[in-house]
Amino acid sequence: MKYTEEHEWLREEDGLIVVGITEHAAEQLGDIVFVELPEAGTEVAKDDEVVVIESVKAASDILAPIDGEIIEVNEVLADSPSKVNEDAIGDGWFFKIKPSDPSQMDDLMNEAAYLKFIG
Repeated sequence: MKYTEEHEWLREEDGLIVVGITEHAAEQLGDIVFVELPEAGTEVAKDDEVVVIESVKAASDILAPIDGEIIEVNEVLADSPSKVNEDAIGDGWFFKIKPSDPSQMDDLMNEAAYLKFIG
């Protein structure tokens, strides 16, 4: 897995990149009550706002960590946004993106670097 300074995780799965937020970010946000996802088929550029999260503490925007096309979104979150708190790195994923430049993944942190970053 790779990580961003914005507390997103990325995992390659069948040529697509699955994106979510880390357990650390979910804990900082508190109970998540609403998640607005992008539409499948949307082209995004790195740092575009793609997901809006509302928690009991704050509203946050999730930025696209890489350039590409949103292929699939996690529809479960529309009815169960708390999945992000319950299983941030598993069932709480946000979207799958087909990268237009896979080399952008090389610029992201590995787990050891991320753990040091949040240290």
